[in-house]
Amino acid sequence: MTIKRIKTAARMSQAVVHGGIVNTAGQVAQTARGEPIAVQTQAILDEIDALLAEAGTDKSRLLTAMIWITNMDDFAEMNSIWDAWVSPGNAPTRACVESRLASPDFNVEIAVTAALGD
Repeated sequence: MTIKRIKTAARMSQAVVHGGIVNTAGQVAQTARGEPIAVQTQAILDEIDALLAEAGTDKSRLLTAMIWITNMDDFAEMNSIWDAWVSPGNAPTRACVESRLASPDFNVEIAVTAALGD
């Protein structure tokens, strides 16, 4: 089986496709550094949409999501954006944990796994 790497740099790929599955790296809001969690969450989900499209799938085929936020007090605000984005009837398994991220400019990071289209 082939492995397809998307947006690959020396350290990591932003997504890897193998065996009918696409895995994204943890996405942070590079274009919305320092913005409120709702703005960062939307920027991340837009980037995930683009990565999934490049891999040949979309959010309706999500299998799992991992979310890291820097403060659980922001959980409801992040969820308001997530809930509006997730494909109705196709919610993935999901975990959300409070964690310090790589930069204080980021308050949320999201990684997903999705199945490729049939």
